[in-house]
Amino acid sequence: MAEEASMFSAADIVAQYSPLTGHDLPVRNLPLPPDFAWGTATSAYQIEGGALQDGKGKSIWDVYTHLEPSRTNGQNADVSCDHYNRMPEDVELMASLGVDVYRFSIAWARIIPLGGRDDPANEKGIAFYNHLIDRLLARGIQPVATLYHWDTPQALYERYGAMLNTDEFRADFERYARLCFERFGDRVKKWVTFNEPYISSIFAHLNGTLAPGHCREAGTDTKTEPWRVGHTLLLSHATVVEVYAKEFQSSQQGEISVVLNGHYYEPYDASKQADIDAAERRMVFYIGWFGDPIYLGKDYPDEMREYLGSRLPAFTAEERELLRRTAHINAFYGMNHYSTKYARALPDPPADNDWTGNIEESAVNSEGKEVGPVSGLGWLRLAPEGFRKLLNWVWRRYHLPIVITENGCPCPGEDDVAVAVDDKFRQRYLGLYLDAISRAIYTDGVPVTGYYVWSLMDNFEWSAGYGPRYGIVHVDFATLKRTPKNSAYYLRDTFKSRRATST
Repeated sequence: MAEEASMFSAADIVAQYSPLTGHDLPVRNLPLPPDFAWGTATSAYQIEGGALQDGKGKSIWDVYTHLEPSRTNGQNADVSCDHYNRMPEDVELMASLGVDVYRFSIAWARIIPLGGRDDPANEKGIAFYNHLIDRLLARGIQPVATLYHWDTPQALYERYGAMLNTDEFRADFERYARLCFERFGDRVKKWVTFNEPYISSIFAHLNGTLAPGHCREAGTDTKTEPWRVGHTLLLSHATVVEVYAKEFQSSQQGEISVVLNGHYYEPYDASKQADIDAAERRMVFYIGWFGDPIYLGKDYPDEMREYLGSRLPAFTAEERELLRRTAHINAFYGMNHYSTKYARALPDPPADNDWTGNIEESAVNSEGKEVGPVSGLGWLRLAPEGFRKLLNWVWRRYHLPIVITENGCPCPGEDDVAVAVDDKFRQRYLGLYLDAISRAIYTDGVPVTGYYVWSLMDNFEWSAGYGPRYGIVHVDFATLKRTPKNSAYYLRDTFKSRRATST
């Protein structure tokens, strides 16, 4: 894209290929396309509260956060940000920040309390999302709805193990999705089926750090069950995509896809071919696992088949055809990305339930170089060049426009309210990652169409409870008062200026 590359000064071009890291890179406020969309993102369980209000059923997180001993720092999201009751205030807050898009998730158990295809719907829950969507549109904000953000109805887990039973879950998810399309699809024009299926597969069914914490139960099989869960999610996604395309898309004129998460991986020792190969293999195991079947309509990556053998489920001929038919319907690549890591090939044989490809991840390479400055969490480092490389990796592999559906960070020392509001680390992080997007678009030719910051406001961060604060709006969890942080105003102003200079 030679013409667009001319927007950069010579200093910009040099900076793109300089050895500077996130430690010393300057924010350049590089341009973005005039129609580039900026938004905020949340998920239902993390912000809504109203745990059992107005007929809502229990989700696996409603149960998991009340287990003894606690697996979530003794905290739960029964109230959280109380968005269920304060939604109008939150929509007005977004409007004041000039937000174009709001990506939210629908709580399955709020609209079908027991979750199943023969279970009754909850009209009060449906009314809440109708009111949310209408308010967003009235304020000029595009609603982007995620059908599933980790909160399976508890009743389905108790009935048949939820995602561990492919046929049952697939049928129930199809009915739930169809209900959402019927009730909300006349106004929602961008849909996401699943948020981060990798996390549901590995962290919920192998590591056990997220609900339902399945691997901690007696009789679980961590060698095969996480891959079965992934298989269920892939087929459920493809089924719902086809339902949308056949029954709703022509009249509703919307689009649908999935959201995949992934770090970028650099080799731990760039002089060793084993580590170079390990970095690529880790990307394939993390992203290609779901991306190849969904976006290419193919089997699992060859590297996974070779490494996992019979642990990885096989697609039937009918399932392969479904994947092939639906691959082209996915309209965009939804990318959740936070950081970059180093990957090192391990010399010893792997554990029999290894899921990494026998790879060790770290924030420091063989030369003692950190991948970037640490945020409020040790694993999340400021590494914008890795982000740019990931955008290129995904574009080369899947050739779909990319929407950044989540990106952000907690700040060091953010427990202090003054630090939280004057969040300089977050502003620099966001500025550098937006610069990386600009370079990917104008220099590399990668079509990135939008950026949704994680998150609109501080919320319940799963097993970490209320510790990490990712929000661009501070929430006092005692009073529930919302206070925009300086990063909120930074994003409002930077998108005005970046898009203005790109015309």
